[in-house]
Amino acid sequence: MPELPEVETVRRGLADRVVGRELGAPVVAHPRAVRRQEGGAALFSGRATGVVHSARRRGKYLWLEVGDRDDVVVAHLGMSGQFRVVDAPPDDDPHARVWWPLDDGTTVVFRDQRTFGWVLADRMAGEVPTAVAHIARDPFDPAFDREATARAIRRSTSGVKRVLLNQSVVSGIGNIYADETLWRVGTPPDRPASRLTQKDAIRLLDTATEVMDEALAAGGTSFDPLYVAVNGESGWFERRLDAYGRQDLPCRRCGTAIVREQFANRSSHRCPRCQRPPRGGG
Repeated sequence: MPELPEVETVRRGLADRVVGRELGAPVVAHPRAVRRQEGGAALFSGRATGVVHSARRRGKYLWLEVGDRDDVVVAHLGMSGQFRVVDAPPDDDPHARVWWPLDDGTTVVFRDQRTFGWVLADRMAGEVPTAVAHIARDPFDPAFDREATARAIRRSTSGVKRVLLNQSVVSGIGNIYADETLWRVGTPPDRPASRLTQKDAIRLLDTATEVMDEALAAGGTSFDPLYVAVNGESGWFERRLDAYGRQDLPCRRCGTAIVREQFANRSSHRCPRCQRPPRGGG
């Protein structure tokens, strides 16, 4: 699933190609794409239009401010969602779910092969749209409070990876970058977050920020070929992954084979030597 670096890459692409352009009335080709919209496709089509003033993001959510600046089009990419800007309407594209004509003759398309993603015509609720109000700030937010977030992490008795994935504690970190962060700091994913010191928790957040910043510089991680930027290009951070997807390959630090373990209907990847639980389980 696209995480913060991938979504930010898409946001930047939309900012370059769509901001300042006028979205015409959208074509909803698949109702599942607007399943969160009260009033369905008809209401969405009537509201999700106008001049685009900005492209913004929090965590894994992005939105376009359109028309009246309190009106927004919110999107979550799910597992396979893409935004593409193309030269002509995608009439023959079986995965095009929603598209808008732009006033320069191009078309912005929301594609989603697996249909877990969605778009929504929404209103702002302070700094973020209503649909995003429950999402915590991410480490790239100028108002992100590192100390307070570290304390929030330490209040949980859950394993530290589960807490990193909790978007109401800190947003933007998903399975890939949680594994990479925990490998870099040498912490097992099931270590209770409550047993971290404040210094440990801050180091965890700083490392997650570092990892995602490196991924962003690489255009994200195209581990799934369905993730591409607005121009159709793939990210290449996969080449620099140290833990995620490297099961049975040697750890780049110690040479021990990386293991893959079941975790909440997905997988965790760790080095059993570098990320050995501390004595006493703490």
